[in-house]
Amino acid sequence: MNYSIEKITQFINAERYGDTATSISFLLTDSRSLCFPEETLFFALKSDRNDGQHYIPELYRRGVRNFVVESVPDNFSTLYKHANFLKVGNTLAALQQLTTCHRKAFDIPIVGITGSNGKTMVKEWLSQLLAYDKNVTRSPKSYNSQIGVPLSVWLLNEHTQVGVFEAGISQVGEMAALHDIIQPTIAVLTNLGDAHQENFSSKEAKCKEKLK
Repeated sequence: MNYSIEKITQFINAERYGDTATSISFLLTDSRSLCFPEETLFFALKSDRNDGQHYIPELYRRGVRNFVVESVPDNFSTLYKHANFLKVGNTLAALQQLTTCHRKAFDIPIVGITGSNGKTMVKEWLSQLLAYDKNVTRSPKSYNSQIGVPLSVWLLNEHTQVGVFEAGISQVGEMAALHDIIQPTIAVLTNLGDAHQENFSSKEAKCKEKLK
């Protein structure tokens, strides 16, 4: 699957700087994972420990020309002549919004798996069983976070017949975003344990969050 830069700009309600025509097939949040720069859209995510904006010069030198940012670099038209910068209020929210729109293009069974333990194992079991007669798209590794889930759902393509995705949370409010991205038609709850219990008022509160 690929989308024009114009379509992606609409999906994430971005302000576009630059006018290079291109289409996007790959999403990137970690500069170390770059494979196909000319078809990649880099999300400059911010965290308490890092800021994706710092990697823009390096990625541009390596061939990336499309960036989602919260602030456009100074002199971008001179330093990055052939780049597109899509300016948004929050790059993580934009990543989630883009993949939510992508998910809506698929009217197929989607399995969402959550629980305190065993998500990845159950995902792999189900994927192997379903693969006998279905083309399955599943979360890679343990991609079940606020970043991992959108990167997983982006892998849905025209050949997918069923999707199997993990959803992991550590605090109140996180499942709402993951639900909108995965939009499961079938839900699996593995179990309810003590992981991240310190961030919930009670085990019942955590259960209600996961059931969302």
